[in-house]
Amino acid sequence: MLNSAAAARRALPSIDRLLKLDAVVALIDRHGRPLVVETLRAVLEAQRAILAGDSTVSAPADETLAADCGARLKALSQPSLRPVFNLTGTVLHTNLGRALYPEVAAVAATAAMTGAVNLEFDLGGGARGERDSHVEGWLQRLTGAEAAVVVNNNAAAVYLVLNSLAPKKEVIVSRGELVEIGGAFRIPDIMARAGCKLKEIGTTNRTHARDYEQAIGKSTAAIMKVHASNYKIEGFTASVPETELASIAHQHQLPFINDLGSGMLIDLEAYGLPHEPTPREAIAGGADIVTFSGDKLLGGPQCGLIVGRRDLIEKIRKNPMKRALRVDKVRLAALEAVLRLYADPARLVRELPTLRLLTRAQSDIEAQAKRLLPAITDAVAAHADAAIVACASQIGSGALPVNALPSAGIAITPRAKRKSSAADALSIAFRALPVPVIGHIHDGAFILDLRCLDNEAGFVAQLVQLRIRNGKTA
Repeated sequence: MLNSAAAARRALPSIDRLLKLDAVVALIDRHGRPLVVETLRAVLEAQRAILAGDSTVSAPADETLAADCGARLKALSQPSLRPVFNLTGTVLHTNLGRALYPEVAAVAATAAMTGAVNLEFDLGGGARGERDSHVEGWLQRLTGAEAAVVVNNNAAAVYLVLNSLAPKKEVIVSRGELVEIGGAFRIPDIMARAGCKLKEIGTTNRTHARDYEQAIGKSTAAIMKVHASNYKIEGFTASVPETELASIAHQHQLPFINDLGSGMLIDLEAYGLPHEPTPREAIAGGADIVTFSGDKLLGGPQCGLIVGRRDLIEKIRKNPMKRALRVDKVRLAALEAVLRLYADPARLVRELPTLRLLTRAQSDIEAQAKRLLPAITDAVAAHADAAIVACASQIGSGALPVNALPSAGIAITPRAKRKSSAADALSIAFRALPVPVIGHIHDGAFILDLRCLDNEAGFVAQLVQLRIRNGKTA
C-alpha cells in the first residue's frame, strides 16, 4: 500500500511541466506567473495529502490539476467587497454600507480618484490651503453655523470635540443620554478616551434643569446633550429643552455641545417622514458645537461633521488629532456633491438615494412585488412557496428606531418539516447568487423586503442560477 501511494505521488507532474500547458499559460496571462506558481504548488501539495491517505486513488491528469489551479485563482481574484441586493428591509444598513452615493457624488469621487486635485491648495492665492474649505461653505449655509470641520465618522467627531474642549475636565451629560450604538461604541468610553471626565446627572428617565445647575463646578468644561436616536423612553419622563440647556451653559461661560448622531439637513416631515432634529435647529437652539454623521440620514459618504462657533471650531481644527481623523480627497469630493443637492429640495428626493428610498410609496413597492412574484415562484418551486406580504421597513443606523415604513415583499416559505433549517438553506442559496441577495428570516420564512430594490431586471436575471438541494446550495 505504501509503495502504491508513493508511486501515485511520484506520478504527479512537476511545476515546470504544468507551466507549459496552454490552460496554465492563459492563467499566467491573466494573473501573473508568481501567483500561478504559488497556486500550483498548493494544488500539488493538496494532491500529495490525498494520495498519502488513500492508496486506491491515482494521480489526476495534468489538465485536472490545471483546472483546479484555475478554480482557486478565480476564487482568490474575486473582490472581497462585492455588490449585494439589500432586501433586508433596513434602508441604512450598517453592515451593508449604509447610504448609497447619488450619481453626482460618484462622478465627483471618480474625478478625485483619477486625477490631481487642489485638496490643500488655494488656487486664488497660490499657497497651501485647508482641505475642509471645500465643504465648509456649504455646511455654513445649510446649518447656520459659523464654521465647520470634517473627520472620518461621528465617533471621531465626538472624540475630537471633547479632546479639544474638555481635556482633564468634566463634561455634564444626562444619565438617560449615555447611549451605546453599533459596534459597542459607548459615550462614556469615548469620553474617557478623549481625556475628559463624565459627570452623570439625573436618572434614566428624568433629568431636570436643577440637575445641571447643581453639577456645575470649577472642573466643568462643557454641557453635552446626546440625541437618543436608537431608542426611546416613554412614560414618566422629563428632559431639559435645548434652549434652556444652552442658557444654563452660557450663564456659566461654558460651551453647549449637541451630538445629533445620524443628523439630517432638512425637516423630514416635509416628505411625510417622522421628524428628526437638524443641525440648523440645534444651532438656532443655542448649541455652540453640533456633531452628526454624513453617511446616515444625510445620504453621503462616511464622515463626521462638526459645526458651530468659529472660535471653538478653530480650537478643534488645531488639535493634532485632527490630522489622524481627517478624510481624504475622495470623500470630500463626494460630500461636496451631496451637500450641493441640498440647495435644491425639488431635486433632492429624486437624486439622493437615501431620501428616495425612504419616501418610496408602498403602492409602488406592492406593484413591484406583483411583477416579481412569478419569477421568484418559479425559482423556488421545487422547495418552497412564495407569496406577497406586507412588511415594515426600518430607516436603520440608529435613526428613528420605533418608526416603521410601510413596505411590501415576498415571503418564501419552505415546505420542509424543519422550517428554520430550510429557511436558512434558502437564505444561503440567495447569498450564493452572483450578486448576493440579503433578506431576513421571520417565522420560518425567508423574507425579501423590496423597498431598496432598484435593479429589478438584474435581480430577476440571476434567479435562474438559484440552486437548492436537500437544504444545501449546489
